[in-house]
Amino acid sequence: MQISGTRAAVEQGTGDEQQVFPVGMMTLFVLVTVLFFLWGMSNNLTDILVQQFKKSFELSQFSAQLVQFANFMGYFCMAIPAALVMRKWGYRAGMVMGLVLFGGGMVMFWPAAATGAYVPFLCALFAVGCGASVLETAANPFMAQFGPAATSERRLNFAQSFNPPGTIVGVVIGARFIFSGVELKPAQVTAMKAAGTYTLYLHNELLRVVPTYLALGTTVLLFAVLLSRMKFPQMRGEAESGGGEGSFGALLHYPHFWLAVAANFCNVGAQISTWSSLIPYMKQYTTVSERTAAAYLTATLVALMVGRFVTTPLMKYISPSLLLGLYGGANVLLMVVAILRPGMTGAVAIVASAFFLSIMFPTIFALGLKGLGENTKLGGSFLVMAIVGGAIFPLALGWIARSTGSLALGYVAPLVGFVGVAVYGFIARRFQPTPGNTNPDAGPIAAGQGHAF
Repeated sequence: MQISGTRAAVEQGTGDEQQVFPVGMMTLFVLVTVLFFLWGMSNNLTDILVQQFKKSFELSQFSAQLVQFANFMGYFCMAIPAALVMRKWGYRAGMVMGLVLFGGGMVMFWPAAATGAYVPFLCALFAVGCGASVLETAANPFMAQFGPAATSERRLNFAQSFNPPGTIVGVVIGARFIFSGVELKPAQVTAMKAAGTYTLYLHNELLRVVPTYLALGTTVLLFAVLLSRMKFPQMRGEAESGGGEGSFGALLHYPHFWLAVAANFCNVGAQISTWSSLIPYMKQYTTVSERTAAAYLTATLVALMVGRFVTTPLMKYISPSLLLGLYGGANVLLMVVAILRPGMTGAVAIVASAFFLSIMFPTIFALGLKGLGENTKLGGSFLVMAIVGGAIFPLALGWIARSTGSLALGYVAPLVGFVGVAVYGFIARRFQPTPGNTNPDAGPIAAGQGHAF
């Protein structure tokens, strides 16, 4: 498949600075946007897995959160290798490599289920996390640069708006095909153990994860083949710097970037710990079933999607960093409600927090990349590495819950994360590079460049 890089490049290099979408290159824009949908389907399936593995392997809340730890440690381990691959071979190579790792990790659920052990599943989830890390390291900075720098936050927020629909589809599929709807009472468990059928029940529950992950993995691998046939444009920074390699040392001169890395650590940690514990939270403090609790998890994703589509247009009139600070503050208050009013009131507060979560990741990412120029790919890798917060915060929540016997108190962990996001939002404008000091390499596609790599 061919795209016209030259026409789009000229129009974006000389046209309206408020242009959001890459004119003349919409085919590529749409396909890369699909990546946000695909990894969204996987991301919140892990929230389903926390509850399913907790039941199938009879785990504590802390041990069950190793699902999130394995997945998000993949982000930490692969972000910089992904940036180095893209520095040498470009964004297309990074995206295809990410899709292969991502899909391959999902397919690994099949042999993992054959072992009947927990650790092989954690290894498969680590591979999925590695693939998602590469995809995010490639797709987020690519979208931020795929047009005028002035509209990078709006463009990335738009692309990220298709992540929540993917997560909704993933959770709905997980609730329908992974959760069996069979929840045994203690007396039933005792009777099944006496009859020697309880082990078989647990194994059958475990096997329910395989078809979903196998189907998703196959789809992702087929999409890798499709994207490998696309031609990608050369970005301005790459054209002007003879390859756009950048250096780790140069990143030390961008304080706004390192603040964004810290904020992203807090943001992702708060988000993942909030969502991954919603189903156990509702099981502890309400009488709802697993599938009903999963419906509340779906509601958080709807709130996230609505938040992105509603808020993104507002960024034309209100500073993105100010909105970020206000939304972070709103979530601090909602976490206080979840802690002090456990039950349906707290669950509704957790669901509502997703609306304000909506803009956090893409806005932090875009603000952090501004002015990095040829260092954008390396900078993007550190912002993706910060996603390791999704491995740390859920463990902290699980540890607090295990120590106190209260999942509600565990929500102190995401509360601290949202405090960090709010503080960053309110101070970010002071550290953003001014137009006079902004490296022009951070702009859109280079004028006159249609080169593919």
